[in-house]
Amino acid sequence: MGRPLRADAARSVRAILEAAEQVLAQDPGASMEQIAEQAGVARTTVHRRFANRQALIEALAASAKRQLLEAVEDAHMDTAPPLVALHRGTANVLRTKSVWRFTLGHPLADTPLTEVIWSEINAGVLEFFARAQHEGLLAPDTDLLWARRVYYALVDEAQHGGGAGLDPEQVRQNADALATLIVDTFLRGMGPHG
Repeated sequence: MGRPLRADAARSVRAILEAAEQVLAQDPGASMEQIAEQAGVARTTVHRRFANRQALIEALAASAKRQLLEAVEDAHMDTAPPLVALHRGTANVLRTKSVWRFTLGHPLADTPLTEVIWSEINAGVLEFFARAQHEGLLAPDTDLLWARRVYYALVDEAQHGGGAGLDPEQVRQNADALATLIVDTFLRGMGPHG
């Protein structure tokens, strides 16, 4: 890995990544020039930081997956009461995913680094579900791999609204309410019965 960027270079990279997410979410075929314009930087600055479009998409993916991991970690899934951690983690993930709609849904953004981060997220969620099961939040006979798949599907459904295309700002503003709906739905199917 190269040396750390100077503060001004780091700011321009952050501006380029934020602009790229916005522009590509509106037009997946947008040019590097359009991204530079949205970021308020010269086209040469974008090309200096990112050799090509794929390099930019890979940088977007790494940034998005790191923020998704931070959102999960911020829920303190290993120490907070399971119901609190589940709700907080869900709301955090919804907020993060609403910012990175293009990148987190783009198959070309998968790289060895993002696969490592995603594996860490998956393993953490599975460990959390095992703890939640041990502490009685999930039924003793719950298939935890299936529970994780169902949970992810519920988050995705809340994010995209069954094709209704919820506005990212609506998702951010309503993340707590959506998290409550997801957690309630999830626990009715996976929680203790009877």
